[in-house]
Amino acid sequence: MPARHSAALGGQLLRYLINGLVATVVHYGVLRFNLEVLHMPLAGVANAIAAVFGIVVSFIGSRYFVFRATDRSVVKQGAVFLVVYGLIAVLHGLILYVWTDRMGLNYSLGFLLATGMQMTCSFLLNKFMVFR
Repeated sequence: MPARHSAALGGQLLRYLINGLVATVVHYGVLRFNLEVLHMPLAGVANAIAAVFGIVVSFIGSRYFVFRATDRSVVKQGAVFLVVYGLIAVLHGLILYVWTDRMGLNYSLGFLLATGMQMTCSFLLNKFMVFR
């Protein structure tokens, strides 16, 4: 791979990590706000609402900051992004189910394995499908 392409990919990976960190902070911040300020009685509902905020931040950051792919329809990109995100979430859950519930292995290690898969798949699918 030529040095120029390698540097560009490295820049995307760094921006991807930064974007993921920002989206996670937003998700967690909204979760805490929902629970501690709004006093939502159900953490699952509070988290689901917070997840929407995190997903929106992740999408906007991916479109404008990570992949800089503003030449295509935002609606089309958003729809594909949600499908990809949903499939990856199901795969994450399936990995954890098989690892922990079926194989009886440590859930923390299973979570790390599934999260590593999630991050890798997310970057590749976003790069080559959603924001190509």
